[in-house]
Amino acid sequence: MKRIGLISDTHSHLDPKVFKYFKDCDEIWHAGDIGNLKVADDLEAFKPFRAVYGNIDGADLRVRYPLNLHFELEGVRVFITHIGGYPGRYSKRIIPILEEKLPDLFITGHSHILKVMRDKKRDIIHMNPGAAGVHGFHQVKTLLRFTIDQGLVKDLEVIELGLRGKIK
Repeated sequence: MKRIGLISDTHSHLDPKVFKYFKDCDEIWHAGDIGNLKVADDLEAFKPFRAVYGNIDGADLRVRYPLNLHFELEGVRVFITHIGGYPGRYSKRIIPILEEKLPDLFITGHSHILKVMRDKKRDIIHMNPGAAGVHGFHQVKTLLRFTIDQGLVKDLEVIELGLRGKIK
């Protein structure tokens, strides 16, 4: 059993409350638009960390993290990428990857819109944790926290960090 903290679109800002909410997590996953190496370094120093780069991330982050990340954890096949869309509106680049890799859990960022939904056609859970940074059009900074256990994704929690414009 693994407890996962999921974050995206920090855009160079790491809210200190992330450490409180992810303290009991076994791993932290970042779905791109990290923003700078300091955010990545701080998260890596805190917990085991997996990430993909996003469209705003520079060469320093693109060298360290991949565009697409595929792995299996506790019997769940995971695929993370920054820009991927969501069920019924996947980006064209994503559809062949989904068909080939057949993930159980597909995670994206980019939209700044928190969304969790099932792709019934492919039997995939899609998650987008929204945005945790202070830049963008989202109103509330959000995270997701969940458990992966024996092939199941469960105990999903939505965490609100506060209003986007507030740095406290």
